[in-house]
Amino acid sequence: PAAGELTATDNCAGDITATAVDSMDDTDPCNIVVTRTWTFTDACNNSSSVSQTITIQDTTAPVAPDAPADITYECIGDMPAAGELTATDNCAGDITATAVDSMDDTDPCNIVVTRTWTFTDACNNSSSVSQTITIQDTTAPVAPDAPADITYECIGDMPAAGELTATDNCAGDITATAVDSMDDTDPCNIVVTRTWTFTDACNNSSSVSQTITIQDTTAPVAPDAPADITYECIGDMPAAGELTATDNCAGDITATAVDSMDDTDPCNIVVTRTWTFIDACNNSSSVSQTITIQDTTAPVAPEAPADITYECIGDMPAAGELTATDNCAGDITATAVDSMDDTDTCNIVVTRTWTFTDACNNSSSVSQTITIQDTTAPTVLTDLADITVSCDDVPTEPTLEFDDCSEVTITDFTEDNGFDGTANDYDIAWTWNFVDACGNEATASQTVHVLISIDVVETFDQRCNDDGEIDLFDYYSGNDLSGTWTVLAGNTELNGSIFDPSEVLLGDYVFSYTVANGACLTSYEVTININDDCLVLPCGDNIEISKAITPNGDQWNEFFEITGVEECDFIIDVKIFNRWGAMIFETNNYQNNWNGQTHKSSIGNADKVPNGTYYYIVTLKNSGLKPFTGHIYVGTK
Repeated sequence: PAAGELTATDNCAGDITATAVDSMDDTDPCNIVVTRTWTFTDACNNSSSVSQTITIQDTTAPVAPDAPADITYECIGDMPAAGELTATDNCAGDITATAVDSMDDTDPCNIVVTRTWTFTDACNNSSSVSQTITIQDTTAPVAPDAPADITYECIGDMPAAGELTATDNCAGDITATAVDSMDDTDPCNIVVTRTWTFTDACNNSSSVSQTITIQDTTAPVAPDAPADITYECIGDMPAAGELTATDNCAGDITATAVDSMDDTDPCNIVVTRTWTFIDACNNSSSVSQTITIQDTTAPVAPEAPADITYECIGDMPAAGELTATDNCAGDITATAVDSMDDTDTCNIVVTRTWTFTDACNNSSSVSQTITIQDTTAPTVLTDLADITVSCDDVPTEPTLEFDDCSEVTITDFTEDNGFDGTANDYDIAWTWNFVDACGNEATASQTVHVLISIDVVETFDQRCNDDGEIDLFDYYSGNDLSGTWTVLAGNTELNGSIFDPSEVLLGDYVFSYTVANGACLTSYEVTININDDCLVLPCGDNIEISKAITPNGDQWNEFFEITGVEECDFIIDVKIFNRWGAMIFETNNYQNNWNGQTHKSSIGNADKVPNGTYYYIVTLKNSGLKPFTGHIYVGTK
């Protein structure tokens, strides 16, 4: 820098002049010494001075540029000369640049050249950068085209390997070698891979290969086959003789003889006897001889069974086995076939023919005549013994089953039923007339002794003597109105079914109505008590009877109730029936307390009736009202 200002002091007042002077010794331009002297002079020219030594020494080397990137070349001749690089320096002056190559060629196939650029300034300060250049020959020689692949018949036909020449990118010798690699896993298809390898001084190599195939494809030369021939039986045919063939390559020849039999037509068996000659490489040739086996003689059949006659076709047994003999060994198939002439089904003629066929389809046969003539009337298999039954268990007539040769037709059936509608036991007689398909007729019969029984249905009622005429059919729920009502007890007479209580004494009167119920009788007995309790009371105008009860414990509709008679002097008589007419509940003094309970004997093990609709008869005694009837539904919900 320029000299700075310094200030001095003086003993006397006055200005002091300060001057700075540089004295330079640049004898060594790289070690310049500058003496900087400040002189202080007062007004009286008295002076003093001080000095500073400034040394100029350039010790900083130039700033070198980046070296070129390391690089690799294949050959030493590919490496270029060093390029020029430029450095910068902190002080003005020339910079000398030099490039020097240092080579390590210990391994001539991996030469390492260190190229160093050195930059030196005027004061001999220097810096340097280096680039590594590698010389590596990694390129294999260029191999020539391999010879074309080729095939030979025998291994002895393959020639020795020829010489081939390759070229290389770098100067130097190329070593060429030829090696054969043989795959003889299959000796009849040997594959030889002939490989030429070309190697330069740096052991870079390339190769080409030729495939040589050794395939023996020529079959042995077969001899002439024996002449064709014919025999009667297969057992007459002799074994195959030995034949010999020749081959183009050395090696054993295997000769085999195989018979191929075409017995599609067992009467004309054709045997093709083939000799096959196979060399070591499975090349084969063959010759054949045709041998014909023709059996033209039929088996000798046995005598047929004597002719015979049977009653039914089912009596005819199956055909028995017969045995024939044959000129050639082998199975004889015996079949029995029935030919039936059933134009007249009652005089069927069966011709049973046994045919004997040998393996060559030569056949002979014998026949038997079987006559089927049905001359016996049908026999009933069904048990038709007389039986005794109750009137409520009368069976229907049985369906007859017959033991007969043909279908049986029932031509007439009669039933003589002795039921007269009274309480007397009676008989039923069944008679069948029938005939089979051959006109054989027969008759069968069966008698059923029927024991009569009467089912009594009782009904009780109370009526006033001035209630008016009573129609007894009001107490009858059946459909048969052809019967007659009779008086069983009580001094009275009926007008048909009409009973007039106004003309009789007070008391009980019993009436009966008997009708047929299937094969039995049912008697409806009605007991009517005639009294004089007829009162005309101001009651009964607002009677209400339950339509449904649900005895499930919810306090609603728990009981079958009859209301509107609470203030009346009535006795309530209630009867309840199921859908089949069976009475399941009855009381002569009802208290509105029935909730579906019944006797267990009416419905099994339960104590309440099942859900459903039931029929009631409500009689208000002493009311002068007719009985109330209707339906009540019983449920549990």
